Amino acid sequence: MTQPTLTDTAARSGAVVRPRPVADPALRVFLLHHAAGSHLAFNDWTEHFPADWEVCLLEAPGRGQLGHVPPYRDARGLAGHLLDAVTDLLDRPFALFGHSMGALIAYETAAQLADRGLPEPVWLGVSACEAPYDAVPGDGRPLHLLPDAQLRAALGRMGGMPPAVLADDDLWALFERRVRADFSVVETWVPRAGRPDVRVPLSLFGGDRDQVVPLDQLEAWADGAEHFAGQHLYPGGHFYFEGRADAVVAQVVEDVRTALGRPASR
Repeated sequence: MTQPTLTDTAARSGAVVRPRPVADPALRVFLLHHAAGSHLAFNDWTEHFPADWEVCLLEAPGRGQLGHVPPYRDARGLAGHLLDAVTDLLDRPFALFGHSMGALIAYETAAQLADRGLPEPVWLGVSACEAPYDAVPGDGRPLHLLPDAQLRAALGRMGGMPPAVLADDDLWALFERRVRADFSVVETWVPRAGRPDVRVPLSLFGGDRDQVVPLDQLEAWADGAEHFAGQHLYPGGHFYFEGRADAVVAQVVEDVRTALGRPASR
């Protein structure tokens, strides 16, 4: 399959959504969405960040303004694509926060920043994602290879997609390609060999009843972190942050400011 490329300004801008542009931001925070999702997962987060921080919602191909671009099926390719889109935005301190697939892509993006000799994030926030240091055996057939009905049922149990999309054949047909591609990104990824794990301050976020990523798999991130900044658990499942954006963002802001050596108060 030919991978998508960022060949023009419109394609690059489509990968970065800035709901509240800031002329001279003190910091940029990049938020990376989950598999089968989009930047809309973080639509209600922007208002809770400090006014002098610029919030950048990253959008994978196959949705939004990049709906015409074929979705990536591998993590390193997707991370490289998004990194190309944000390179010009790395002119000041920045932080990365990813949820589920987005956490894996944030980890990959941080590794590629180091590979390219580009500025590295001041902080990495990982949400509801198993640790990437060791391959975790899959439990049964990978989601991206499941028959249609089984895949839709699995997504329904997981949450994060509107039930109407899963119940309507015509709507589902509009989403299926990107859904399968996103889960291929997660399920075909293999750990990097012979390199540091996480060099920047790392915080973990999750739901205390997450049935998709068990707590021990989330906590395993700490084993490879040079600067572990703590773990924050909230009541709920895989999408624990729904309805509590203010509290989660407040914790993100506190951890980023701590990583920068600044007071945590807003």
